[in-house]
Amino acid sequence: MKVFKFVFFTIITIVLVVVLNSKNGNIPPLGKFLNPMSGFWANSEYTAIKAPEQLALDGLEEPVKIYWDKDLIPHIFAESDHDLYFAEGYTIAFHRLWQMEFQLYKTAGRLSEILGPLTLSLDQQQRRKGLAYSASWMLEEVKKDKAIYEMLQAYSDGVNAYIATLDYKDLPIEYKLLDYEPEPFSPYKICLLLKEMSDQLSSGEADLENTNMVRLLGKDTFNFLFPDRDPGIDPIITAGTKFDFEPLRVANPNDSLPLTKVKQVISKPDPKNGSNNFAVTGSKTASGHVLLANEPDLGLNLPSIWYAAHLHSPSVNVMGAVFPGSPGITIGFTDSIAFGFTNAKRDVADWFYIQFRNDDRDEYLYDGKWLKTQKVIEEITVRGEDTKYDTVIYTHFGPVTYDRNFKGNGEQVNFAFRWTAHDTSNDFRLFYHFNRGKNYNDYLEGLKHYSGPPQNIVYGDVHGNIAMWVQGKFPVKYPEQGKFLMDGRYSKYDWGPFIPQQQNIHELNPARNFVSSANQHPADATYPYYVYDYNYEHYRNRRINDRLKIMQNIKPEDMMKLQNDNYNYLAYENLTFMLDSLDTGKMVARTREVYQLLRKWDYFNDPEKVAPVYFEEWWDQFYALLWDEFDTMSVAAYKPHNYHTSVLMKNNPDLAFADVLGTSRKETIKDVLSITFVSSLDSVESWKGNHSVDLTWANFKNTTIQHLMRLEPFSVTDVQIGGNHGIVNAASRRHGPSWRMVVELDKAGVKAWGVYPGSQTGNPGNPTYADMVTPWATGKYLSLQFTSQQADLAANATLVQTLNPSNK
Repeated sequence: MKVFKFVFFTIITIVLVVVLNSKNGNIPPLGKFLNPMSGFWANSEYTAIKAPEQLALDGLEEPVKIYWDKDLIPHIFAESDHDLYFAEGYTIAFHRLWQMEFQLYKTAGRLSEILGPLTLSLDQQQRRKGLAYSASWMLEEVKKDKAIYEMLQAYSDGVNAYIATLDYKDLPIEYKLLDYEPEPFSPYKICLLLKEMSDQLSSGEADLENTNMVRLLGKDTFNFLFPDRDPGIDPIITAGTKFDFEPLRVANPNDSLPLTKVKQVISKPDPKNGSNNFAVTGSKTASGHVLLANEPDLGLNLPSIWYAAHLHSPSVNVMGAVFPGSPGITIGFTDSIAFGFTNAKRDVADWFYIQFRNDDRDEYLYDGKWLKTQKVIEEITVRGEDTKYDTVIYTHFGPVTYDRNFKGNGEQVNFAFRWTAHDTSNDFRLFYHFNRGKNYNDYLEGLKHYSGPPQNIVYGDVHGNIAMWVQGKFPVKYPEQGKFLMDGRYSKYDWGPFIPQQQNIHELNPARNFVSSANQHPADATYPYYVYDYNYEHYRNRRINDRLKIMQNIKPEDMMKLQNDNYNYLAYENLTFMLDSLDTGKMVARTREVYQLLRKWDYFNDPEKVAPVYFEEWWDQFYALLWDEFDTMSVAAYKPHNYHTSVLMKNNPDLAFADVLGTSRKETIKDVLSITFVSSLDSVESWKGNHSVDLTWANFKNTTIQHLMRLEPFSVTDVQIGGNHGIVNAASRRHGPSWRMVVELDKAGVKAWGVYPGSQTGNPGNPTYADMVTPWATGKYLSLQFTSQQADLAANATLVQTLNPSNK
């Protein structure tokens, strides 16, 4: 009997140990996770920073000092560039290790390894875009550049040095929830991170949707709904700029294009991704110094997409924000220059129809010849299931993303992806030069090495110069080349040469004494190259330029105020017309009250106001009902953008698309406005009935800073902030200013301010987690301590940490 009991309880114990240490669906292994010594309790921190003052690390050459200021920004002082980037990798991993890794799993198409079959389709898509392969090609190019490769390697070694200090109890809580462990970091992964940014910022296109719509609507109707340019645009470079060079030319085939239809397209970058940057000369500022401002508008996530840092070595003194996982500073300033970025809307990704010789897909037709393909078998590990395999065919254009195995239509659809992000490049050189920049020539030198994702790169210096370059690698295109699916069987549709870098759009110290960009058209029609994008911005840029034209004696706080500007240009240009279209004689008390509210509105989407709620809801419902025909299309399509919709609304009262599907009468624009005015009021009333908070714009919009795992307890909801997409303060529900920075380029000492919606720490158990969200929402900035005097930093430091070489 004793033997039986012993065996019985031993088996029970073993079963419990196995069960409690195994992940079950979305439930982490409870035995480990709830362990009071090493489970999630160990992630609770009672102080802002908990780190040893002295630490010995393998890989360092000399001691490195880190001064952590009150905002947990590390000021890293090293005796060599190697130690500087090693310490930077170690420091950022200390706060953001899980984020650094998780975003790379997504880019490489490996999420299924940790999340299971839920993300299998996304992984397949990422691999069919060729992101991991282009990162490998980039790494080979980087290896040819000793200084850059050593920078990436030192940073990776620093990350790995941090990983080496961890055991289970030290792991970020997300590893415990998902039950996996960090992998070694490497220069390849840093290249992969840059490809992730290319995926977010330059892979957007609408070639296949455009092709579908030409097939369905005809070319004339398509051009009517989707013109390349609308009247009234305000380009990045001063309108009327003379371009004094002889452009390259490519032949226009001037014949028909393939009109194969596509029901479903791959996911695209969020169209709300965008940014603002601007700089003014000393002639417009109170101090006489150049002022520069930048804010990239991206997804609002926790941990934040940015990390603030100050890097100092004998060759570097730079501060600003950087993507966790990338060395150096991405947006920032030195003691002489400042630099920032907005996404340059430009079509650098095209699709080509491919004809294979037979089902083996070993060859494809090109100018009457059969060219060999390359087959890559992707092995996708899926947690809890068998490994999945996917064969991706590569042509000289790039990977055949659409085919019989992925979003294709049997053998009818084989589309290859041609994208500048697939080309080899060494874009890290730009940041290497910028981080050491002293003058405009250093800025130019950095630009020469940068191919993408294309960016509008603003510049200012202590010498009084400002500049803007639209920098990237742009193919020379004939009109409408790449706007639609192209026939990959013929070289006449293939890309030719690239625009010489010095012919990229730019301006230095323009007569208007400011430069600015906000994702709009880069130049007017005088630029001698064909320029196209399906998704230019039309409102933020004009508001910024309107303000900068009249602003004088500008102070840094004025630049901050402009970054936080809530003026709704869409409402300013359209609301009066919309209200004038309503029949006030038929209004009841409720509609008349809202009508009067909108009449008196000053067009500012301030967080406490009610009028923006009614306008935004009305516009959204009007837009949806006007273009309801697009919702019934059986193929992939998109709708005309807001600016062109407003042009059509005001100039085409009998627009055919105004006729509402499902009704027997023929509606006009005026009818659609009347219908949606009433229905939008009903929607707002419904919202009021379902919420216990006051009806205000901030409450209605519900801006949310969401944790990457979409866990509500780790997210911040109901952020009290105004603005919206299309407004300078572009804080919509899930997108917005991800880093705001203002710099004053004073020779006596550069001053700067910055803030982002998050915190330096990525640990939800830290008391400072998300502590910058409220300052960010209310337009407040951190004063960035930028000095070479270590004694000053030490005097104000929360913690002074020394990283020592383990062999000394």
